[in-house]
Amino acid sequence: MTNHIIDGKQIASQVTEKVKERVERLKDQGVTPGLAVVLVGNNPASQTYVNNKTKTCERLGMYSVMIELEENISEEALLAHVEALNNDNKIHGILVQLPLPKQIDEDRVIAAISPLKDVDGFHPESVGKMMIGQQTFLSCTPFGIMKLLEYSDVEIAGKHAVIIGRSNIVGKPMGQLLLQKDATVTYCHSKTKDLHTFTKQADILVVATGHAKMIDANFIKEGAVVIDVGINRDENNKLCGDVDFASAQEVASKITPVPGGVGPMTIAMLMENTCLAAENTLNN
Repeated sequence: MTNHIIDGKQIASQVTEKVKERVERLKDQGVTPGLAVVLVGNNPASQTYVNNKTKTCERLGMYSVMIELEENISEEALLAHVEALNNDNKIHGILVQLPLPKQIDEDRVIAAISPLKDVDGFHPESVGKMMIGQQTFLSCTPFGIMKLLEYSDVEIAGKHAVIIGRSNIVGKPMGQLLLQKDATVTYCHSKTKDLHTFTKQADILVVATGHAKMIDANFIKEGAVVIDVGINRDENNKLCGDVDFASAQEVASKITPVPGGVGPMTIAMLMENTCLAAENTLNN
């Protein structure tokens, strides 16, 4: 099948170019968008993500601070850092890198971030507004996927979208955003029986299972658009997604690769959200 690989790097660079122009306009008005990233412990994957975020901020002319904290920090001490950032006028967006060590209640930390600075879109207020279609910060990965679909001219209205995964970070918000664009949405998860009977009906298949190469051509309808959210290591320690790319691309009409698909978009949307947060301070 002649298919189209959705190039997340290229689309992310188009998105960040627009953000860069907005940053310049903000600076002309005396505001430099500022992002604070809080990293607890030394998870190598988290450190890579955080470094990429910081580099992208610099490239776009934004202000960024990185707060690195010990793995054994207490919840109260972490919350005190968040509160200080809530009160810092130079900071428009706050991101606490997940996962957090087991002694810390992630929900409590997310709820402590000011909704005005919740550029990750995880705060209960942001999630509630997203559910009812109000203007808010959207969770960066699903927001990035919506942009990928838009830039790749994928029609959503009237299509059947199937999401594999129901996390608060990707699966749940992803389905809601597709629903708002008039897709018919089915959620599948680890307890779904006969998974392939659902996935074979999908015009748009979003895979966020956390299992390397779990979804191959046998799960995919001919001509479907396949979005792979996974990031894993295969048996040769090479980066791979939750989709078996080689077999899936034989049947998909459009497909995202790993790496270079969804990943770059997540960071691009974080920059867009931080820029929006800074713009909101001018409008309030």
